[in-house]
Amino acid sequence: MIRKNPSGDLPVVAQSAFVDPTAILCGKVFVGENVFIGPYAVIRADEVDASGGMEPIIIGDNSNIQDGVVIHSKSGARVEIGENTSIAHRSIVHGPCKVGRNVFIGFNTVLFNCEVGDGSVVRHNSVVEACKVPANFYVPSTSHVNSDEDLARIEPVTADASSFSEDVAQTNVRLVQGYKKIQNEL
Repeated sequence: MIRKNPSGDLPVVAQSAFVDPTAILCGKVFVGENVFIGPYAVIRADEVDASGGMEPIIIGDNSNIQDGVVIHSKSGARVEIGENTSIAHRSIVHGPCKVGRNVFIGFNTVLFNCEVGDGSVVRHNSVVEACKVPANFYVPSTSHVNSDEDLARIEPVTADASSFSEDVAQTNVRLVQGYKKIQNEL
């Protein structure tokens, strides 16, 4: 469902993107080319800051927002998901937040008030908040990262993890193409 927010902003979705009919996009949301937005995802840009302003939620080209993902922002802060990025099932991205290009965010992960650098992998059931994860970092499953000390214990992304991330992104681009072909069928 595509709908306006109370400020009157309506999502802008690229023609080549696929938004599952059960997903909800509300407000100042921009969805790029070949993006896949899965069942029951909620992307909601509807809160304003103290002066009544609102930054957008931006989903970059060739990215995928999988089943049950929630993307929202506090007080009109910006959320940006880079190109070729995968946000896996039931994750929460709560702004302010910036997720770089070619990033993989694993199942049930929570990102809040943080930045995740290009090429990074944050595995399943992790929490990243109030910090800046540099490019090409690998955050293991069930990690809680919220300081430079936490980041000092993190390893660089391995070739296997990077390859997995690329495969997930490409698989979802192919899904977009398949769903676009059948979207008007009953």
